Amino acid sequence: DFSPAPSLAIEWSIADDFVTWTWKIRDDVEFHKGYGNLTVHDILYSYKEYHEGALNARAGIIGDYWVGNVGGSQTVVDDYTVIVDTGEPWVPARAFEFMRHLGGLSTSIVSKKQSEELGAEDASVDISMTGPWKIEDHASGEYWKFSAVEDHWRQTPHFAELVLWTIPEEAARVAGFQTGQLDTFQMAFDTIPTVEKVEGAVIVGWPNAGQAGLNIYGQTYGTDKEGNPYDKLDCNNAWVSCDEDPDSAEWAKAVKVKRAMAISIDRQEIVDTILSGYGAPQVMRDWMGHEGLALPKWKFDYDPDAAKALLAEAGYPDGFEITLTPAIRGAPGETEACEAVAQYWEEIGISVKIQNVPYATIRPSLITRQYQGVTCHTVGARLNPVIGASNYVKKSTFSYGTEHPWMEEHISAALLQVDPAKLAAQTVEVYDWMYDNVMAFALYNHDGVWPIGPALDPDWTPFGFSEVRTPTGFEYIKHR
Repeated sequence: DFSPAPSLAIEWSIADDFVTWTWKIRDDVEFHKGYGNLTVHDILYSYKEYHEGALNARAGIIGDYWVGNVGGSQTVVDDYTVIVDTGEPWVPARAFEFMRHLGGLSTSIVSKKQSEELGAEDASVDISMTGPWKIEDHASGEYWKFSAVEDHWRQTPHFAELVLWTIPEEAARVAGFQTGQLDTFQMAFDTIPTVEKVEGAVIVGWPNAGQAGLNIYGQTYGTDKEGNPYDKLDCNNAWVSCDEDPDSAEWAKAVKVKRAMAISIDRQEIVDTILSGYGAPQVMRDWMGHEGLALPKWKFDYDPDAAKALLAEAGYPDGFEITLTPAIRGAPGETEACEAVAQYWEEIGISVKIQNVPYATIRPSLITRQYQGVTCHTVGARLNPVIGASNYVKKSTFSYGTEHPWMEEHISAALLQVDPAKLAAQTVEVYDWMYDNVMAFALYNHDGVWPIGPALDPDWTPFGFSEVRTPTGFEYIKHR
């Protein structure tokens, strides 16, 4: 139901001004490897490191909340209580999103003492944390080996050992499952018939596991967070306007191009074929689970003839060139769906260059707003769609590739709105403007489908609001 529940934090209170937050954490949580009890000093250290390291997509706003970037402060009451003054009102969902457990943007707490003793770099590869599994060994790009933590404060695992293998090839993962070497694995949907033939295997499904959409990069209108014009704004790209005024003729041409791109995709066919029916078409980015708030007019019905006409009206009767990159992050069908999008666009005359590179390779050009083209990008559920919209503002570490003064003003206002009814109205207003101007669009949402081997009891529930695109919650798995 998108509401927060206790974990390391057992109590919290938010003042009426949504600026002063009091957090109380458990006093019985021990770090692995003998580094003592977790305290609020470890929490403050961890979030400072997340902010300064700038690798987490929410690094910037983590600094706003936990480091005091906007005039805030932190007061340690005792080892297990801290008062955070954020300096400005905070929408609770924004804070809860990056403090969640096991999600795409989640954070974990590490031992400050370990980092001080070993140095952060060495500590990060033999890390002392607080979960039910303790790291014993690993080889980069090959495997991670864990042992169960006995008498864990949350859940003692039913198995003594957990090994996570990195196996890039689907065929090799399937073979490992068929021979019993793997108990579960990250599975493509078209592998389901093969898995169903494995004696004792069971398929477990979780709805609304992830949502896929297209981020249209290069639409960096206005100025960056330093106040300088973006140097990569190139209106030679068909989808970019030479005039940032939404009422201008140039803007209207770019909107026609993007609308053509949106309506040339048969989302239902992608769901039926690539996802084997385990999902549903989606129109707006980041709206999975919040469809009740969506406006009925938000539709991109499949119409390739109308798409061709729009391209011709925009001055591109013979199409144009574009780079399309799957953000390969382990979601089912992400590469195949992106390739399908390329085929749909080719059919209306757009020449598509598919760029298949690891996500870690392309990410630097995304966060620096340098990439020009489109990415296929899958994310998990959002506590509120406006959290996804935060990727369209200047100070966000990560970027969906699109910024505009209207979006900057209205999204920033929504991110400060603490009244739920007003926030809902502002969220709809933001996304309605984005729909009208086709600043980005979604493809589908998909289920999480897990193959469970005969040694495992398939009846286990992952930790609340955690990642379910691939199997998780291993500490809850019982023997079959």
